[in-house]
Amino acid sequence: MLDTTEQKENLLQVSNIEVVYNHVILVLRGVSLNVLKGGITAILGGNGAGKSTTLKAISNLLHSERGEVTKGTITYRDHSILNQNPSEMVKRGVIQVMEGRHCFEHLTVEENLLTGAYTRTDGKSEVASDLEMVYSYFPRLKDRRKSQAGYTSGGEQQMCAIGRALMSKPETVLLDEPSMGLAPQLVEEIFEIVKDLNEKEGVSFLLAEQNTNVALRFAHYGYILESGRVVMDGTAEDLRENPDVKEFYLGISDKGRKSFRDGRSYRRRKRWLS
Repeated sequence: MLDTTEQKENLLQVSNIEVVYNHVILVLRGVSLNVLKGGITAILGGNGAGKSTTLKAISNLLHSERGEVTKGTITYRDHSILNQNPSEMVKRGVIQVMEGRHCFEHLTVEENLLTGAYTRTDGKSEVASDLEMVYSYFPRLKDRRKSQAGYTSGGEQQMCAIGRALMSKPETVLLDEPSMGLAPQLVEEIFEIVKDLNEKEGVSFLLAEQNTNVALRFAHYGYILESGRVVMDGTAEDLRENPDVKEFYLGISDKGRKSFRDGRSYRRRKRWLS
C-alpha cells in the first residue's frame, strides 16, 4: 500500500482542463486529478469516456491528433508542463505507454527495449544494468529478446512496451489500457508486475483502464470519467464498496448498466463541480 508519509507529495496535478479536437469537438470538460508520489492512480470509465485523451493531454501527445488543451492547467512537481515537447517530458521523468501495444515490429525485443534508453546520458553500464532489471520483471522478454517484436504475442508486446518505457528511468508512467485484448491470466500477470514496479522500484503510475474490477484491486486511488467529466473519485477501497460503482462498473447488480447521470451520487458530485 501507499506509504502515508508519501501522500503529502503531489507529483502531477491536472486542474479543470478542457480538451478540444479540430477546434470544435469538446472531449474533456473540467477534468481535475492528482497523482501522488509512489502511488498507482487509475482513470476508469467506458470506451469514449476521455481516459486516453486525459493521458495524452498530460504527455503532450494531443497535437499529433489535432487536439489541444484550451482551458485549465497541468503541473508536474509544481512546474507547468502544458505544451511542453514530449521529449522534454521524458527528461522530466514522465513517459506514456500508448494504447495498443505499440512496438517497432521490425526490431527485436531487445532492440525495442534499448530504444527506450535513447535519451539517457548515464553510460552503457547503467543502461545494461537497467536492461537486466527489465528482464528480471519480464523474464518472458529475455527468452524472446532476439525475436522480432512483430512476431511475439500480444502479451509479450505489452510487456515490451512497458519495458521500453522503464528503460528511460521514469519517475511516472502513464499506462493506457494495459489489459486491452489480453487474456485474463495475462492481465493479472501484467498488473502484478506493475504493482511490483511501484513497490520495489518506486515508479508512480497513472493508468487508464476499462477493466474497473482489476484496476481497483491494484490501484490506490481512482477517478471515474464519463462523457469527458470526472463523475466520482476516491480511494480504491471506497470505490470498490460504492453501490453505484458496483452496479455500473463491477456488474454486481441485476438492474443492468446505466449512466451515472441516473444516480444521485453523480448529481451531488456534479453540483459540487459547478
